[in-house]
Amino acid sequence: MKISTKGRYALRLMLDIAAHDSGEPVRIKEIASRQEISAKYLEQIVAILSKAGYVKSIRGPQGGYRLTRKPEEYSLGDILRLTEGSLAPVECLEGETNQCPRAGDCITLLFWKKLDKAIREVTEGYTLEDLLTWQNQAGNNYII
Repeated sequence: MKISTKGRYALRLMLDIAAHDSGEPVRIKEIASRQEISAKYLEQIVAILSKAGYVKSIRGPQGGYRLTRKPEEYSLGDILRLTEGSLAPVECLEGETNQCPRAGDCITLLFWKKLDKAIREVTEGYTLEDLLTWQNQAGNNYII
């Protein structure tokens, strides 16, 4: 499994907004500059986050984006699933029930289930608040 730039940049964008929340909305151009990511690409990602209610768009000359919840209320898994889709390591584990005709005889299914569980435990076990804490512990030299 490989997380795409969209998923990685979504985490960086959300973390940047959380880290630079001074009561004023955070502008995409500022995030793009700090993160060295194209503003156009960030606009595409923030549109997904905004539509899902993860960030709120503030219009006007002093406009930008703000988180709609506290950083501890965003699991990294939620953000990644929103931008990546399923994080399941194999297709047969993506839905509620396994539709694979070989599921009953699949020797590797137990391994895939354990891997899926580990991915869920890690991605659901950490929040934006955890990333903020790690960033603060690492100091200003740490790149988001």
